[in-house]
Amino acid sequence: MCGLAGMLLPVARQQEQVLSALAGAMGDALAHRGPDDRGVWVDAAEGVALAHRRLSILDLSPLGHQPMASADGRYQLAYNGEIYNFAALRTELEAVGHGFRGHSDTEVLLAAIMQWGLEMALQRCNGMFAIALWDRQQRCLSLARDRVGKKPLYYGWAGDALVFGSELKALWQHPDFDNGIDRDALTLLLRLDYIPAPHCIHERAFKLMPGRILRLDAASVAAGAAAHRPDQAQQPFWNARERMQAALVHPFSGDDAQAEEQLDRRLRQAVGLRMVADVPVGVFLSGGTDSSIVAAMMQAQSTQPIHSFSIGFAGSHHDEAPLAKEVATHLGSDHTELYVTGADALAVVPQLPAMFDEPFADASQVPTALVARLARGGVTVALSGDGGDELFFGYTRYQRAMRNWAMLRKVPGAVRGWLGQRAAGQGEASRAGGLAALLAETGARGIGDVYRNRISRWRDPAAVVLGAHEPATFYSLADPLHGAGSPADAMMLADFTTYLADDLLCKVDRTTMAASLEARAPLLDWEVAEFAWSLPMRMKLRDGVSKYLLKKVLCRYLPAPMVYRGKRGFGAPVTQWLRGDLQPWAGDLLSAPRLHGDGIFDAAAIGAIWGRFRQGERKWHTHLWNVLMFQAWQEHWRASRADVASRSS
Repeated sequence: MCGLAGMLLPVARQQEQVLSALAGAMGDALAHRGPDDRGVWVDAAEGVALAHRRLSILDLSPLGHQPMASADGRYQLAYNGEIYNFAALRTELEAVGHGFRGHSDTEVLLAAIMQWGLEMALQRCNGMFAIALWDRQQRCLSLARDRVGKKPLYYGWAGDALVFGSELKALWQHPDFDNGIDRDALTLLLRLDYIPAPHCIHERAFKLMPGRILRLDAASVAAGAAAHRPDQAQQPFWNARERMQAALVHPFSGDDAQAEEQLDRRLRQAVGLRMVADVPVGVFLSGGTDSSIVAAMMQAQSTQPIHSFSIGFAGSHHDEAPLAKEVATHLGSDHTELYVTGADALAVVPQLPAMFDEPFADASQVPTALVARLARGGVTVALSGDGGDELFFGYTRYQRAMRNWAMLRKVPGAVRGWLGQRAAGQGEASRAGGLAALLAETGARGIGDVYRNRISRWRDPAAVVLGAHEPATFYSLADPLHGAGSPADAMMLADFTTYLADDLLCKVDRTTMAASLEARAPLLDWEVAEFAWSLPMRMKLRDGVSKYLLKKVLCRYLPAPMVYRGKRGFGAPVTQWLRGDLQPWAGDLLSAPRLHGDGIFDAAAIGAIWGRFRQGERKWHTHLWNVLMFQAWQEHWRASRADVASRSS
């Protein structure tokens, strides 16, 4: 796992030493992502520079150094990720005449691009990646991101230069990156707790979307800088909606036993591929279905006890450590658990803005950061169970949304529309429950509207961000599947394309990379995902049991009582924090003078919510946490920019 950064100028105008120093500074800002090696490549005549920081996982020798040139000299690559099927690709490429100096997957990826071109090469790759590829022949820069969005890639304009990197802190190093706050994007943070791609907290900056390629040359960089946006679309090499629609057209037709056997085989293969490394590998183990099945399949394919890690919270309903320990004991893993105090967790909070670079308000970021640090003490790679809920109908909110939609769709559409107009203006009152919450969904056009209400924090965020208009997202669609599949399929697709990539995978990437730890998610193998989409709903939800087929497979490895038990989740006691040790910190960030001075939020609206929370009203902690994460981030951003400015003067 690594970090990458770089730039492309509309006109070559800087000397090699200047470009190299600037690209090096951008790369060095990502040293936590790659502490083992540093590389910079510059072509001043073309105005392009690539920087790379390496966390050595495969081929620990200098032969894995990046940026790396292709054997024919045409391509220069900076790459963050792992190609899990690199060994099979290498064999295929050797058969048609390619030779290799080392055994890194980077060299295989370059040979695949030489042989098949970038798009077809990526379609053949099974892995997680973010890529910056310079094509000397076409004088073109290509940025690409893996199918699911496991690895991040930001890009934007610093003056008239295109800059890009694994994290925003790399872009901030360019002295001309003075892009302000995108208030429209901020409304998405308030609604979702995160900012989904392609949006970014900064104006003139974007996230590359999963499964996309963006091609840019000097002319398009100049045009994009002038228009404050890229003038070329992000082109998909894999589209989740299309792949899910195709799977629904050709569903799995076997019986339960056949489905169970196929899922077991596919998952074992996915886990096995992700155990390949030249460094120690472990697993995050919570004791839930998803992490348990990954741990069980790792142990089944290992001749030695695998390393497993869990975090415990004493006296908290969030504590999953006893469940994890029970699973670890049964499997015989080499298990490490750490019980943390409230003080341990709270010590992480001030570090979050620097860890994430962009305001991010999923409070489970705190325990995730703690377990990442714990695991890094014993391994360099850790497997996780991310993806099971989105692929196998694991969230209870799915069932609640389906229940509500089943009732609402009995009401004629015209009547629903009339009721929706009458319900308009409920605003944040619907968050408190009761009649207001019921009315909030009466105008729903489809399952997408019902589900959006279920997952929203602020119901009307544009009303509290001054001068903002909320952009449309995947969650704005009445039916994310455009008529294909069931309401259940539509909700899972919406989460797969948005919540999974921009919340869960972002959280895991930033917290693990902050500890120089690589995380891998075998349940999100694209072949596993497409097989899951082909399964009928009765294999995901049966007799009230969610993730039915996944649990049937897990019963091959664990006793049934360990499989069929309640889900505790992986969260954090935010209400307790904000009413306790964090109250002074929160009060300062939410003070009326500060809010008025910033001119970002409606200070009266924020103050009212803060006051009601302190008076003991329930549920407002989620509204407050995402505002606080923005406020804390804004302080960090200002300090970072001041530091860059002082070094540039």
